[in-house]
Amino acid sequence: MAEKEPIESEEPKQGRRPYVDRELEEYRSLMEVPSTFEDGFNRRTIIGALFICFIMIPSSIYLGLVAGVGISAAAEWVTIILFTEVARRSFQRLTRQEVYILFYVAAALTTMVGSGRAGGPFANLVWTQYFASSPAAKGFGIAAGIPEWVVPKPDSPGIIERTFVHADWLVPIGLLVLGQIIGRLQWVGLGFILFRITSDIERLPFPFAPIAAQGSTALAEQTQKRETWRWHIFSVGAVIGLAWSVFYLFIPILSGSVLSNPIQLIPIPFIDLTTRTEKILPGWPTGIATDVSGILSGFIVPFWAVMGTAAASLIAMFVNPHLVRTGNMPHYEPGMDTVQTTFVAWQDYWLPAGIGVAIAIGIIGFWEVGKNLYMAKKAGDIKRREEMGVTGAARGDIPIWLCIAFYLVSVACLVVICRILIPRFPMWWLLFFGFFYTPVMSYISARLTGLIGQGIAIPMVREISFILSGYRGVDIWFAPIPLGDMGPQAQFFRTVELTGTRMTSVIKAEILMFPLILGTSFLFWQFIWRLQPIPSQAYPYAQKMWPLESMQQALWFTATGEDSTFFRDAVFRPDKVRVIFIWLGLAMGGYTILASFRMPTMFIYGLIRGTGQMPHGIILQLVGALLSRFYFEKRYGRRQWKLWAPVLMAGFACGMGLMSMAGSALAMVIRSVKQFPY
Repeated sequence: MAEKEPIESEEPKQGRRPYVDRELEEYRSLMEVPSTFEDGFNRRTIIGALFICFIMIPSSIYLGLVAGVGISAAAEWVTIILFTEVARRSFQRLTRQEVYILFYVAAALTTMVGSGRAGGPFANLVWTQYFASSPAAKGFGIAAGIPEWVVPKPDSPGIIERTFVHADWLVPIGLLVLGQIIGRLQWVGLGFILFRITSDIERLPFPFAPIAAQGSTALAEQTQKRETWRWHIFSVGAVIGLAWSVFYLFIPILSGSVLSNPIQLIPIPFIDLTTRTEKILPGWPTGIATDVSGILSGFIVPFWAVMGTAAASLIAMFVNPHLVRTGNMPHYEPGMDTVQTTFVAWQDYWLPAGIGVAIAIGIIGFWEVGKNLYMAKKAGDIKRREEMGVTGAARGDIPIWLCIAFYLVSVACLVVICRILIPRFPMWWLLFFGFFYTPVMSYISARLTGLIGQGIAIPMVREISFILSGYRGVDIWFAPIPLGDMGPQAQFFRTVELTGTRMTSVIKAEILMFPLILGTSFLFWQFIWRLQPIPSQAYPYAQKMWPLESMQQALWFTATGEDSTFFRDAVFRPDKVRVIFIWLGLAMGGYTILASFRMPTMFIYGLIRGTGQMPHGIILQLVGALLSRFYFEKRYGRRQWKLWAPVLMAGFACGMGLMSMAGSALAMVIRSVKQFPY
């Protein structure tokens, strides 16, 4: 039976409350801070981390290269379900704290780090070696400028033999390990300080933190004897994921291990129709994505955000052909496929348009921060959470002096490393980013996240600073600049608090994960890279999408090239500057109109997200959003369906992940045997 819609509370009469988007308001929920805290790190966590590293990571690598999707959700659910079932049959139960730490470890170890790249930090080295020798890097004239501390030279045995076990890789791997250590010190130190300020001192509510916290609570229910509705919904999603992935993933993965061209019953990652529609829609990449998880994501993503992204695709469908016919897309030629068409459209028009939209995002974000803080303070209506009934010691707080030391040491290390690697880059930029910009912007982001659940970041700060600095050379783009946003970490620590997990559990988990992720990432990426070049026909997603990413990245890198004019022609010509201001005005105007009439502002954010992007994926997401809005919500009730959809998506990801794990395991065994001379 469908649940009734929650009754909205009346607004206070004194003053005026800051306007909050109604669709975002639906995602808010309340959850009390527990009166006691427990350690979620124990031997079960250690066993879970080992299970994920040696079972899940190789599958996540394979799935990313083949289909461009990760198994983070699958890893989380498979690990939790396995451990809860073992615990139940042992007449034990997993605590909420144990479930959350397992959940955190699984998500951290299987996170995607780029386009079709999962499996830990060594994924970046495999990508970098491809990029350094890619046609894009050579064509834009930047390949020769990539230093050896980034990747060995193309004639190095470490590249020719496709192995990390070579002396030429010592410096890149050493910098990688240092970066992993410094990054952890940075986010733990500054992130916890921001949590203490915004949550403990300012008492901000962090409206979205309870969502993740309630997820671990729901998973902990599985250790009880009774089954909840979550298990039934999850099972339905898992069956759908298993059935679909047999055709979409299992057959291509397995056939690719024995045939030169894998059998793709369903094209991966999309059906390309660009050459068939070029007479009607020249310059517009036409096609449809084939991963049905896009439909399920449409169930979850806010409806008006999906509508905005779809509107952006429709705008491009009319704009691109007009640009071709008026001669404003000079790099386009008939016969180009989706990837080539997407890049030339991005280079000739959508790059400056995207810059204009990015500037609008920054302005809108700052405006929202100032407006909400002013209106809330004026009305005396900043919603604050209840006082905690526990002390910092019971919560397992990290000493503030230690957090400050973590952050200062991490920034100092990054500054020193940058001075060694790029001595010609102005020192004051490094100091400004590390000791002023990052802390200040992180605090603003954390405060906004605490108030309305959404942070803020000024887009393209890194890129613009490189250009304005006057630095010449490609090496700057690979340097570990001390620039980042640690604001979201405040919400992370708030989630840890809501689950009743001691903060020290997170530190212990990070200490455990550090050597495990480095070791297994090295082991499995080395193994898979040795089996076959990456990208190649065995990895359809990487073969199609890595060239596009390399072209876009290479064009940005030419901005600091010695004699390159590619970037200047794409951005700084008068007609390109005009495009920047046109889209800045359109984005600002659209947001102002929607906000003024209290219409869904998520539409404009969706429009911004879809600007200049490939339209293939939005088609399935649009189908999912329409089904969700006009069928499932009406049949099951809006609130009930909002509860079911994420669990259904998690089950689908789990089923898809299990089938991909089976296929990748068999494929690796077959390819290993094929290496033998008998």
